[in-house]
Amino acid sequence: MNNPYLIKQRKEKSKIVLTQILLLVFITVLWELASDVGLINSFLFSKPSEIFKLFIVYLKDGSIFKHIGISVLETMLGLIIGTLIGLIFAIIIWWFPFLQKVLDPYLVVLNALPKTALAPILIIWAGTGIKGITVVAMSISLVLTIISAYSYFIMMNEEKIKMIKSFGANKLQILSKLIIPSNLPNIISIIKINIGMSWVGVIVGEFLVSRAGLGYLIVYGSQVFRMDLVMMGVIILAIIAYLMYMFVNMIEIKFKKKRGIK
Repeated sequence: MNNPYLIKQRKEKSKIVLTQILLLVFITVLWELASDVGLINSFLFSKPSEIFKLFIVYLKDGSIFKHIGISVLETMLGLIIGTLIGLIFAIIIWWFPFLQKVLDPYLVVLNALPKTALAPILIIWAGTGIKGITVVAMSISLVLTIISAYSYFIMMNEEKIKMIKSFGANKLQILSKLIIPSNLPNIISIIKINIGMSWVGVIVGEFLVSRAGLGYLIVYGSQVFRMDLVMMGVIILAIIAYLMYMFVNMIEIKFKKKRGIK
């Protein structure tokens, strides 16, 4: 027998998804009509039909896959490397409280710095191409990961730490058996935030030095006043970023179900 509560939940989710789809269709149709009747300037805003036609052109010659592939590769590298190094650094400063006190003002300053403004310097240091753009993407998520992860680590329930210590656990066992497992949902949340941060770094890097990628398409389109090209790049970027976010979100949902977390 089906649970009435679960049936209600499924209906509610279906209603939300349907409303989201209808809203997207409404915005697209409104945009197209407003451009056709002259309410908005199609030269400045383009329109969905022109964007779709351009996408088909890029799809047929296969060049769109090259641009998407490069941007996704740079984003994934920046996301993975930045998150991993950030987590390792957070563990180190959790392990050595004195080091955290020494580095605290430096982390605050680094976090306050506009990383995108430092992108040209980072690219000069690291080199152009994928390597330099990856470093920019990594730098944006790195400090955020360190600060966020360390904050989660020190917020661990002291009673749980005392209890595991009473069984003779050393610091490594506290970290591996309590701190890390208990903070896995928080680490997943950090990854979700870092997806957007990494994309920011990649697009800024591609604006500056790349000859391929979604950022390159956007900046090239703006330079030659091809707003259909600009909007195509932005829309593809939004879709891919959303898919990456939803993939991580699915992992989080499965993890919470496994752990019995609501």
